[in-house]
Amino acid sequence: MDANELLKRYENGETKFIEANLNGINLFGADLIGIALNKADLGNAILIFSYLSRGILNHANLVCTKLSGANLNQASLISANLHDANLHGATLQGADLRNANLTLAYMLDTNLMNADLRGADLSGANLTGACLRGANLREEKRMYSASLRGANLHKADLRGADLTGVDLSKVDLSGANLSEATLRYADLSDANLSEAILHNASLADTNIGGANLKGANLMNARLERSNLIDAELTGVNLYGAIMADAKLTRCQMSGVNLSFARLNRVDLSRANLHQANLTETDLVDAYLARTDLTGANLSKANLIRAEMSSANLTGANLRGAVMPDGTIND
Repeated sequence: MDANELLKRYENGETKFIEANLNGINLFGADLIGIALNKADLGNAILIFSYLSRGILNHANLVCTKLSGANLNQASLISANLHDANLHGATLQGADLRNANLTLAYMLDTNLMNADLRGADLSGANLTGACLRGANLREEKRMYSASLRGANLHKADLRGADLTGVDLSKVDLSGANLSEATLRYADLSDANLSEAILHNASLADTNIGGANLKGANLMNARLERSNLIDAELTGVNLYGAIMADAKLTRCQMSGVNLSFARLNRVDLSRANLHQANLTETDLVDAYLARTDLTGANLSKANLIRAEMSSANLTGANLRGAVMPDGTIND
């Protein structure tokens, strides 16, 4: 079927083109709102600036398809194959992409706000500057497990996104906005989160070991029981963060802001907190074995029962701090 025949039939009221062979078809800027293309072959097709909102493309073949600038808002693309497709600047607000194959897809500045991406494979996809606000990538063991391994999410907008249990190991999230995002049980090991915004993000029980968070903003973030061993946290803002039972062994935390943070039972052994701000920080039962606290500000910090006998406190400010034995330092 060629483009002229398809467009004519659509204009005459026909909307169902199930399993149609449309490989390589040119539908540049075509108005195909609500079209049904289930299992259709649209490989290598040109759909640039086309209107496919509320279209049904479940199980469709869209390999290497050109969809830049296309409107796919509220479209259904369940299990569609979009491998190596070009979605630069496309809009897929509220689209259903469950179990879709988006490996190596080019998604620069793509709008995926509130899209359902559960079970989607985004391995190697370029999502630089993409908007994923409110998107659902939540892992659900019985049915869905989204993959973002090797994806590029530099400066992506992930505000409020649900990334529970998602594998984000070694992913580039530098400069990304993850404020209010849910990342519980996610794997962020060795990920690049430098300059990322994680204000009020939920990172409890998350693996962030070896990750680069240099200059990131984690103000009021929740990191209970999280693993941050060997992470780079230089200059990070953790003001008011809740980090009870977190593991921060050997972390580089020079100049970090931990004022008013809750660090009950946290393991900071061998961590570098040189010139860190720990003003009024709660460090009850914290483990500070061989921790470098040189020049740190611990004024009014609560250090009751903290193990810090081997910590380096040279030049540290402990004015008004509650010491491990309960006494208040003058």
